[in-house]
Amino acid sequence: MLTSTENELASYCIQVARRARNASRVLCGLSGAIKNRWLLESAQRIEASCDQILEANKIDLQNAEGFGLTAAEVDRLRLSTDRIQQIAEGLRAIASLPDPVGELIEGSTRPNGLQITKVRVPLGVLFFIYESRPNVSADAAAIAVKSGNAIILRGGKEAMQSSRAIVEIMQLACVDFGVPIDAVQLVNTIDREAVGHFLKLDQWIDLVIPRGGESLIRRVVAEATMPVLKHYDGNCHIYVDEHADLAMSVRVVENAKCQRMGVCNALESLLVHRGVAREFLPMLAMQLTPNKIELRGDEETLTHLPSAVAATEQDWSQEYLGPVLSIRVVGSIDEAIEHINRYGSHHTDAIMTADLSAARRFVTLIDSAAVIVNASTRFNDGGQLGLGAEIGISTDKFHARGPCGLRELTTYKYVVYGDGHVRT
Repeated sequence: MLTSTENELASYCIQVARRARNASRVLCGLSGAIKNRWLLESAQRIEASCDQILEANKIDLQNAEGFGLTAAEVDRLRLSTDRIQQIAEGLRAIASLPDPVGELIEGSTRPNGLQITKVRVPLGVLFFIYESRPNVSADAAAIAVKSGNAIILRGGKEAMQSSRAIVEIMQLACVDFGVPIDAVQLVNTIDREAVGHFLKLDQWIDLVIPRGGESLIRRVVAEATMPVLKHYDGNCHIYVDEHADLAMSVRVVENAKCQRMGVCNALESLLVHRGVAREFLPMLAMQLTPNKIELRGDEETLTHLPSAVAATEQDWSQEYLGPVLSIRVVGSIDEAIEHINRYGSHHTDAIMTADLSAARRFVTLIDSAAVIVNASTRFNDGGQLGLGAEIGISTDKFHARGPCGLRELTTYKYVVYGDGHVRT
């Protein structure tokens, strides 16, 4: 039996979900032009409210030490004038994308004259749980509403003030354009039990998207009564083939590992063909030296890099999210493929090679959401792939895989047109 406090929390969660459901019924009928005007107005107001957002972010940063955030987590939390400008530009980029709602996926006419169409429609209500990145609040709200969905935002407590400032600005913009204000709601409690209550509300919530640590995602999967779109971790690989351009490979590996370490598409594990390991690994180690990357290698790697640390079995499946890289020397592309499919997280994996047949074999046999040839794993990102902002990167196979943009937040229905047809 729930206590009075628990009853109040449960009641609050139900009210939020019901309001979101009501908003979703309005959203699915709004034109793309209305949603785009709301996005552009929100972008303008966010820019105009830069000082207000920075003040809210300052409070979050002051509280960060008490929450025990790492340096990488504080970096994700921190806003600046440039980052706020990027948030606004992200909204404008989403406004410029085609509206997926109502898109005709396919159609046909049956011999009896019935016209069969398959059209894209919103999912309905999204419950989004995410980490301490205030920009994600804007991105998620924008991509949800543009695709015709209402969204319930459950951000990390670390970014509560920043997220609230951004969401309130976007809600105020709703009023001017007929967008229901409850289309975007930020959960106003940091009580972790609220998540459990929302996960029971499948009659109002259509999809939950958890974006955070593995323990959170496993909890959501265990408790959710509605479908879950997820990825557990990002153990991303690059395989340097015997036919790779080594100078190019050094640049790509450095970018994939060092450009931003605390993200899910950063490089965590490197495989190098035995035929180029002697030359390539010292080149790479020298390039990575300024970034102070700890290299953990197998026995053969240690013969080429005496300063490296011996890798353990756990290292092959580890998502470090920091300055550590595991390295293994392999004898063939098939050995590399077997290693990745065994230890990888099916997120993003890449091959460096000038051999087209090797590239084709790799992309065919690697079972990951994104497989990349001769480029950094950091390109598995909604913006980089032309989707606009993303709400997450899915390693699931149903119903969406990879960066989840506008189309990935829709489903479809069949619409049938007849002229008094009856079935005989």
